[in-house]
Amino acid sequence: MNLKLTWKIWLWLAVLLFAIISLVNFPYLFQKGVLITSVEQNSTAFEQGLRTIDNGKSMVITAIDGKKIENVNDFSKIISEKFPSNENVKTAFIVNGKEYILYSKNAPEITVSEIKKTNLRTGLDLSGGARALVQAKDEKLTPEQVSDLVSVISNRFNVYGISDINVKPVTDLSGNNFILIEIAGATPRDLQGLISEQGKFEAKIGNETVFIGGMGGEKDVTSVGKTAQEARIESCNPSQEDYFCKFSFSVFLSEQAAERFAEATKDLEVNASSTGNFLSKSIDFYIDDNLVDSLTIAESLKGQVTTQVSISGTGLGKTEKEAYDSAIENMKHLQTILQTGSLPFKLEIVKLDTISPTLGEKFSRYIFIAAFAALFSVVVIIFIKYRKLKLAIPPLIIAASEIIITLGVAAFMKQDLDLPGIAGILAAIGTGIDDQIVMLDETKRKGETLSIKQRIKRAFGIVLGAYFTAFVSLLPLLWAGAGLLKGFAIMTLIGITFGVLVTRPAFADIIRKIEEKNASA
Repeated sequence: MNLKLTWKIWLWLAVLLFAIISLVNFPYLFQKGVLITSVEQNSTAFEQGLRTIDNGKSMVITAIDGKKIENVNDFSKIISEKFPSNENVKTAFIVNGKEYILYSKNAPEITVSEIKKTNLRTGLDLSGGARALVQAKDEKLTPEQVSDLVSVISNRFNVYGISDINVKPVTDLSGNNFILIEIAGATPRDLQGLISEQGKFEAKIGNETVFIGGMGGEKDVTSVGKTAQEARIESCNPSQEDYFCKFSFSVFLSEQAAERFAEATKDLEVNASSTGNFLSKSIDFYIDDNLVDSLTIAESLKGQVTTQVSISGTGLGKTEKEAYDSAIENMKHLQTILQTGSLPFKLEIVKLDTISPTLGEKFSRYIFIAAFAALFSVVVIIFIKYRKLKLAIPPLIIAASEIIITLGVAAFMKQDLDLPGIAGILAAIGTGIDDQIVMLDETKRKGETLSIKQRIKRAFGIVLGAYFTAFVSLLPLLWAGAGLLKGFAIMTLIGITFGVLVTRPAFADIIRKIEEKNASA
């Protein structure tokens, strides 16, 4: 098919090239290994220099103990075979061409993922995790209040060490404001634990509040200890039926909070005991008005302006490891509340979901198989109808290019691809095929005195009318279901818009060239 390229066809090819460049992650296209997504602070791996980013470049593990790592399964197999161990064992990581040596009894506290070959961001439906739709309890918030709440929630998750998270405000068709929270790789229990409570932290001596949670500005807490010296598991011991582990960490107070502590303790009596002399009242810690811990106050702190206090707690479990993990989790939770302060409103969970990445991958794979099967069927039908293969091939090429362009534009816009988004791509493909068949029918209509160019122009008028109708009908879906159908609307709008502006004009020129060539033959 020797066709002269018009500016419309050149535009189509240029947009297609732009989409491919936006879509493909060229630096990692042929990279083998696994991507480091998180490293536990104060761990052996962290101390030896393993990070998620090094000099602006993602850290990729390509080998462990001389064995090549090509995917997450390779990584998991080697680590599970080595750990846990009764004694410290050597593990040699090759990361970005450099060697990192770790000695540990337990598996390195890092998480990894497959290297992304594309720049397309997948939504929770495909990557797996937990999703919650929440709103303020018994209150209707303004958009400004929702925006503030999003900032506080995001800060709480970031402090807790969760990075792969999406927190955004959404609105339904009735004007109700919600917050959509999505965490890849998390469970509903993790998500519920972080948002179900307001997190109002208070330290009281008697009935007098000494300090409250929250850092920065005029807040009472200036810093929360997280280093090995400032935060630790002090002991783990068996009880009657299970184990308990005790944790403690330092909290650094502002001068104002320290002065309130001195004022609250200066008139307290001193009680003697076998373990030392302590003040007559303890310092009590409350979360959401529930007592979580009480500590005695040493005589030496009476009336003293102290800017450092120690907070402790426990974790319980059937085994010592369960108790240890529980203590770590409780300590992190308490540290997070002290750093971020309380949420400005009590929240209630409207909808809570867990999504399996396996289900999402299978579903998306089946959808794309069905899409290409449908395209092939269309080609067959067009060939049977017009008895010309060169008229059946262009719709297939154009439809395939529309998929690439839609995905490329979504990657450029950093739009997440979820299951509704995939459905939107299919809807756009269907619309595109309909438009192309309308154009083909117009060019092949017999008994017409109009030229090919005029008939294509008439067909394009029909296509434009259908486009504007679809565009307007899709707009409400941006807010329907509190934004859960937004992916469908956006991907469909991208597909049909670039179709009308780019691929349909190119297809029209291709068909016109073919018909003109046939007429002159």
